Amino acid sequence: MASSSASLPGLEAVQVLVSSLADESPVVRESSLASLKEIAPLNPILVIDCCVAISKGGRRRFGNMAGVFLVMACAVRAMEQKDVDSTYMVKLAKIATSEMITSKDFNADWQRAAAAVLVSIGSHAPELMMEEVFLHLSGPNLASQSMVQILADFATTEALKFSPHLKDVFLRVLPILGSVRDAQRPVFANAFKCWCQAAWQYVGDFPSNPLLDTDVMSFMNSVFELLLRVWANSRDLKVRLSAVDALGQMVGLITRSQLKAGLPRLIPTILDLYRKDQEIAFLATQSLHNLLTACLLSENGPPLLDFEELTVILCSLLPISCINNQTHSSNFSLGLKTYNEIQHCFLVIGLVYPDDLCAFLLNKCQSNEELPMIGALCAIKHLLPRLLEAWHGKRSSLIEVVKLLVDEQSLGVRKALTELIVVMASHCYLIGPPAQLFVEYFVRHCAISDHEIRMHKASEETSSKSIPFQAFQNKKAMIDPVSPSELRAICGKGLLLLAITIPEMEHVLWPFILRMLLSKKYTGAVATVCKCITELGRHRSFQTSPLSCEFNTSNDIPSSVDLFARLMVLMHDPFAREQLATQILTVLCYLVPLFPKNLSFLWHDEVPKMKAYISDLDDLRQDLSYQETWDDMIVNFLAVSLDVVQDNEWIISLGNAFARQYALYDDDDEHLALLHRCLGMLLQKVDDRIYVHGKIEWMYDRANISVPVNRLGLAKGMGLIAASHLDTVLEKLKLILDNVGHSRFQRILSYFFGKVLEDADDTYAALALMYGYAARYAPSTVIEARINALVGTNMLSRLLHVQHPTAKQAVITAIDLLGRAVINAAEMGISFPLKRRDQMLDYVLTLMGRDENEGLVDSSTEHLHTQSLALSACKTLVLVEPRLPVEARNRVLKATLGFFALSSDPSDIISPLVDNLISLLCAILSTSGEDGRSRADQLLHILRQVDSFVSSSVEHQRRRGCTAVYELLLKFRNLFSGGVCGLGCHSSCTHSKQIDIATQRKFPNLPSAFVLPSRNYLSLGERVMTYLPRCADTSSEVRKLAAQILGLLFSMALSLPKLAASVDYSDIEVSYSALSSLEDVISILRRDASIDQSETFNRVISSVCVLLMRDELVISLNTCTSAICDKIKQSADGAIQAVTDFITKRGNELHELDISRTTQSLLSATVTTTDKHTRQEVLNAISCLAESTNSSTVFNEILAAAGRDIASKDVSRIRGGWPMQDAFVAFSQHPVLSYSFLEYVVSVLDTPLPKTDIDKGQHSNHSIEAQNDCQFQQAAILAITAFFRGGGKTGKRAVEQSYSTAFSVLTLQLGSCHGLAGLGQLEPLRRLLLAFQSFCDCAGDIEMGKILARDGENKDKEKLIDLIQEVASCTSMKRPKEVSPISMILSKALNRHQRFQREAAAAALSEFIRHSDGLSSVLEHVVEVMCLHVSDESPIVRSLCLCGLVQIPESHMHNYIAQVLGVIVALLEDPDESVQLTAVQCLLSVLNTAPEEAVNHILINLSVRLRNLQICMNEKMRSKAFAAYGALSKYAKGSQHQAFVEQVHATIPRLILHLHDDDLNVRQACRVTLRQLAPLIEVDGFSNLFNKQVFSSERRSDYEDFIRDFSRHAYQLLSPRVNSYLASLIQAFDSPWPVIQANAVYFSSCLLSLAEDQRSLAPYCSQALGALVNKMSKSTDATVRASCSFALGILIKAFNPLASATQQPFDRADSSRSNVFE
Repeated sequence: MASSSASLPGLEAVQVLVSSLADESPVVRESSLASLKEIAPLNPILVIDCCVAISKGGRRRFGNMAGVFLVMACAVRAMEQKDVDSTYMVKLAKIATSEMITSKDFNADWQRAAAAVLVSIGSHAPELMMEEVFLHLSGPNLASQSMVQILADFATTEALKFSPHLKDVFLRVLPILGSVRDAQRPVFANAFKCWCQAAWQYVGDFPSNPLLDTDVMSFMNSVFELLLRVWANSRDLKVRLSAVDALGQMVGLITRSQLKAGLPRLIPTILDLYRKDQEIAFLATQSLHNLLTACLLSENGPPLLDFEELTVILCSLLPISCINNQTHSSNFSLGLKTYNEIQHCFLVIGLVYPDDLCAFLLNKCQSNEELPMIGALCAIKHLLPRLLEAWHGKRSSLIEVVKLLVDEQSLGVRKALTELIVVMASHCYLIGPPAQLFVEYFVRHCAISDHEIRMHKASEETSSKSIPFQAFQNKKAMIDPVSPSELRAICGKGLLLLAITIPEMEHVLWPFILRMLLSKKYTGAVATVCKCITELGRHRSFQTSPLSCEFNTSNDIPSSVDLFARLMVLMHDPFAREQLATQILTVLCYLVPLFPKNLSFLWHDEVPKMKAYISDLDDLRQDLSYQETWDDMIVNFLAVSLDVVQDNEWIISLGNAFARQYALYDDDDEHLALLHRCLGMLLQKVDDRIYVHGKIEWMYDRANISVPVNRLGLAKGMGLIAASHLDTVLEKLKLILDNVGHSRFQRILSYFFGKVLEDADDTYAALALMYGYAARYAPSTVIEARINALVGTNMLSRLLHVQHPTAKQAVITAIDLLGRAVINAAEMGISFPLKRRDQMLDYVLTLMGRDENEGLVDSSTEHLHTQSLALSACKTLVLVEPRLPVEARNRVLKATLGFFALSSDPSDIISPLVDNLISLLCAILSTSGEDGRSRADQLLHILRQVDSFVSSSVEHQRRRGCTAVYELLLKFRNLFSGGVCGLGCHSSCTHSKQIDIATQRKFPNLPSAFVLPSRNYLSLGERVMTYLPRCADTSSEVRKLAAQILGLLFSMALSLPKLAASVDYSDIEVSYSALSSLEDVISILRRDASIDQSETFNRVISSVCVLLMRDELVISLNTCTSAICDKIKQSADGAIQAVTDFITKRGNELHELDISRTTQSLLSATVTTTDKHTRQEVLNAISCLAESTNSSTVFNEILAAAGRDIASKDVSRIRGGWPMQDAFVAFSQHPVLSYSFLEYVVSVLDTPLPKTDIDKGQHSNHSIEAQNDCQFQQAAILAITAFFRGGGKTGKRAVEQSYSTAFSVLTLQLGSCHGLAGLGQLEPLRRLLLAFQSFCDCAGDIEMGKILARDGENKDKEKLIDLIQEVASCTSMKRPKEVSPISMILSKALNRHQRFQREAAAAALSEFIRHSDGLSSVLEHVVEVMCLHVSDESPIVRSLCLCGLVQIPESHMHNYIAQVLGVIVALLEDPDESVQLTAVQCLLSVLNTAPEEAVNHILINLSVRLRNLQICMNEKMRSKAFAAYGALSKYAKGSQHQAFVEQVHATIPRLILHLHDDDLNVRQACRVTLRQLAPLIEVDGFSNLFNKQVFSSERRSDYEDFIRDFSRHAYQLLSPRVNSYLASLIQAFDSPWPVIQANAVYFSSCLLSLAEDQRSLAPYCSQALGALVNKMSKSTDATVRASCSFALGILIKAFNPLASATQQPFDRADSSRSNVFE
């Protein structure tokens, strides 16, 4: 055929695009491919020719043949049918096939693309494509493989065009099948599959067309035989799989005879694939499903397979269905698909052979193999609803088989069986006794315990580590193991479904399910059973069949007492699984008709209360004693129920039922403890002593006393019995004690046989507890003789040799219970002493200690619990008679006080332990001492030992200490009394006589000469300073306790005697008034702890200040160091506040020596404390104390100390802060010293340092030597910082007076410090910034402070200048009066030798000049100075001076505009680029207000200079130059108008190119400038172009849309300018920015593509195409190359040079024709 081609430029454009398909950049390749696909429809033949030309040499020469073939395929598809030439198509097909037949690769990307070419050819000429493919089918094997794949793709894509050629395909493919290698067979098999699918589609669309004639069927049968007999038996798995997949599509197309003959081979082949992975199994199942459908459900004849022949298939499918029915499988979706396909296979078989399939599946359910059993159960579950009618007669057989499986051990079988039973129940299969068997099956698995689940999980983990990886053919290894927890959940849900959703199951479940409650092995299922009973109770109609009648007529139903006893004990754990306790309470209400009638009303009231207690489990967990409380509620519930019943026979029966419950629980089960108590409570209600004795024996025989919980429950049960049968219980205990081996010989044996000692410990512990609880519950009137007999005969000593911690706890508890029994008896008027009390106390202290051999138990928790019990027992023993000796008291204190330091965890043990300790201390205080003085000594002794906990840093220790102190003081106040007046008088006053009378009435046994301690015995000064900080504690509880402690102290102090000389009745009245005020505060704190803390603390201080005597006040001040240095900051602040108030209010009472010692204490606190606020308060107190002294002395000491600290240490890193800095703050707040202090510091800072090389940015020895001078200024900076930060209102007034000098000095120092920071010395800058920010805060310049905080530490010069200017602006706006003095100071600073200070001064002045309106003289001076320094050696100073000149106030600008513009024009050519940028920026600013006459004569000069700056590499320079150029547009008037318009047209292309610059600011500036310049063009509609959304968009696509719009407008409105635009754009191809090159390429192509007169633009077109081709081949930037490819596509598509081609021979691809490009 003849091909067409274009002229040389057009051809080269297509060729370069094709060549770019092999570009190294994927972006370029994709761009070129997209462009070629776009232009291919314009001239498909030309594009194909270029592809053909570039493809010569094949893949070895061209690296992206895939792209070439894709373009060719696209072009072939785009060809119109009239242009299709068979010869040309043949040549294209040969090009594609030539590559394929010479390559050893297969299925590479280029091969797929080449195949796409052939498929595209086939869409036009299928016969031609077929012939080309057929030519190579008989060639090499690799070629035939590729050809077959092409035919497969064609069949998939064009099924209707392919199917008519099916015979020809078979005719040519069949002869070569024998030579196909194994590696190629999957391709051929897949092709057969695709061809068969195409045939199915064709037959479906054209059923009357005889596609499958005799020849085709013959070929099909031959292929079927080949695939079945040869390929399906290949050793290669891929071959077998692909063959089976193809056979699955063929079975419906071949003849029935052929199919029947092939079944013996086909079925085993398919089944053999099931040994592989899941994906293969899924494909095999699809083929098998198709095969079964064709064999069994064909309309053309009977089934081809008997059921006996199907058994092999069924046997293979059962395990596979089991494997793929796993919900936890890693590939659950694929497994589910396979499972569904298998079930479809079962259904196909079941529709034909329902009875045989049922029998087969039932038989498999009885096999010994797990997988077939599970698979059969799953199949039955799936088929039962679908074959319900067909299997109706198999009901009994199915039930019998399922009955045989209920005892199966496999968890997988049990899970499948559970699911099947639910399905059977939903279809009414469960009736009669078998149904009860299945219900019990559900309950048995609901009872799986958590322990069993954990054990199973552990065994699974062990086995998984020991068993290696199993292949897929090991079916058992592929099953996800069913966990017991999963099985339990499934059975629980299934049982509830039976009870709720299946009405027919009601008669099966009721009342049979009640039997499940009493079995031990079903204990774990009680909650689920109770739910079922509840649901049944809600739906049953008790009116027709009363519940009690059912039980009377049922012999195998449990009795009501057994149910009640069982459910009562099972309620023990409120956190049991599935809310067991709540479920039981609900069930009791539904079963209430079973029990005596009186219980109904009681339970109606009590059950809701019990449910409410356990309703919120999260809240219940917060109660540490929830279990004890809940057990007490259960026992009380039982007790009130027994009281209501009043039926002795039923109670006796219930007792027997409780006794039978012991067999249902293991020895370590906690339910036994509750069972003991329940039986004990019941026996308490029984009067039959013989019955009680028998049950006591029963209880003890069945109690495992080695378990602590069981032992405690037994003891409490015995105690409950003892309340009514004490002697019976004591007889049993005596008998047990006598039978315990306690001889010395047995003790010796215990060292060799630990079991003997352990059993003895358990027995002794149990006996101790039983004795204790017997005494606890026994009547007080009868216990004295029993206790005396127990203790007096030394029986307890036999219980004190235990070693185990729990045994120790039991013995301690028993001793505590004995003591409480004695105390309770005394409270009831039966008082008697406890014999051998001190010896018992020693035993308790001994048992409280930790033994060395306790490593085998949880020693930490157990030991704490033992100590808590021991403290309680100690308190009890201290309180009983006789009085405790002093030595014993000291021993107890030494052993117990350390418990205050225990941590808070575990709180359930620690909290009771601390409470017990405080109670013990109070008990010791109440029982110690013979008079008030001795008790006061004991009180102070205890309080001083508790002080370390009161002032602890740990909150819970402080709270414990304060609680202990408060309780001790309360106890002490309640104890003391005597013959001294509460007003403090001696015994000779009239008040004392009245008190004596009252005392004698209250304490008639006390002697008349009873002496009270004096007030000084309380050490009030020391005690007040100890507890006063706690009144300001962070804890509200501690604050309240501390205030109460102070109130108690002073209340007692006013009631105690003092020296007669110090008695002043007026002072006493004041003291009582202060005490009353203190008590008011305490009462407020008691009512509301959240009130204002500061107010209450101030009132406390005021009261204490009055209540302290002078000597007590002096002691408080002298001992204030520890209080001020309290570990809690808030408390320390409170202490210093109290000290300050004491000095302020009562300082006149202090002597000189007192003041000296107080000052020493305060200074010591200043050094010691690390908290700045506390230190400041201390220094304020010192300032207050020194206010009347010579202030110069304090100045000298502080300055000297500051100098030493700066020279010797890093004052910024002193822990807690620098004390001298706090002293500076104190001085700054002083109204007299603040003014002189500020002026002194400012004068130091304003003294210039000697000139060094630092100004040149260099280090030198001279600068190092000058460090001593710098240290002085650094000290001054720190001092002024402290002044600004802490001066308050006083300091602020001083700053207001010296604002201008302080601001100027700080600004200049800011420049110097930034210079040092540039050399790496950052610390001076940080200190100065801190000083400057403090200055802002002090002066109220908040905004200025924010600016400094934001940018102060930035070392960049530009940031420094911006910072100083912003600071100056803030000052000018807020303080306009300060502008003049500051400007004069800074203008003088421009003459300093320090460059950094000059720059800082220039920066500030450039801002202050803006605010010089109204200050003509100052403005004139500043302008003159700035004009002089425009030539400064520093570029920064030059720039800043220019900036300052530009910012002259508008009202004065006309006077200086000529000077300003002259400076700008000069600096636009400054050698420093930063100065040029400043000049452009200043020009922008001036042009906003400059008059026309000032700019007109320099307009073109400015335009030229700005155009030169627009190509600067600095993005900011470019953006400002573009913006300034736009601003010049308003001055283009008069004589300069036309000249400026010419400049505009020369600039427009550049502006448009930079609309998509890399820099955002440049893009925005170009947009604004274009809008400003548009009116100068003077063309209607041109300005509207720049108001569209695409013009303002940042997206590349919108930019390209704008380029196209502008190009159209350019031809319409500016056609004479197009040539110049094109020249500029082509010149921009060499721009230094790749993005601008890309923009120029696109812009130029758009202008060229829209040209109407192509010949006039011929030179530009040729130049552009040449440049684009050159860029495509030479540019190193992928973006440029990609843009060139897009542009070529746009250009070629727009010009369409390919459409007017001349006919040329195919191989003359380089020829051209006459067109615009010639």
